[in-house]
Amino acid sequence: MTDKPMLILIAGPYRSGTDGDSWAMAANLARLEAAAWPVFAAGHVPVIGEWVALPVLRSAGVGPTDPLADQVLYPTADRLLAHCDAVLRLPGYSTGAAQDVATARRRGLPVYHDVAEIPRRIPQEGRAA
Repeated sequence: MTDKPMLILIAGPYRSGTDGDSWAMAANLARLEAAAWPVFAAGHVPVIGEWVALPVLRSAGVGPTDPLADQVLYPTADRLLAHCDAVLRLPGYSTGAAQDVATARRRGLPVYHDVAEIPRRIPQEGRAA
């Protein structure tokens, strides 16, 4: 247990296995986002790389299937990991998520595979959670 909220990157499939199908990518993003509430409820701050990378791609006038996406999606997660305290790795094949786990381990960050593994935050006396 901890009294400091962790910034936790939720990593899992987004484009992998979709053949560029926007509905399949949206379903994958919804699975990633479904883990956000349990992370938050444990007292931490969830973050998903696509929450940052997709607006960057849109501002460049492209989408997640454009060749530019590899130069945005993977580096965004890497840059986020410089600020994160841990990774929650969801099931499913994903090149990007595998890179996130490798980066986290290289940086000495914990990698959780289930929300139940994440230490719950205990707020300090006199402070709101």
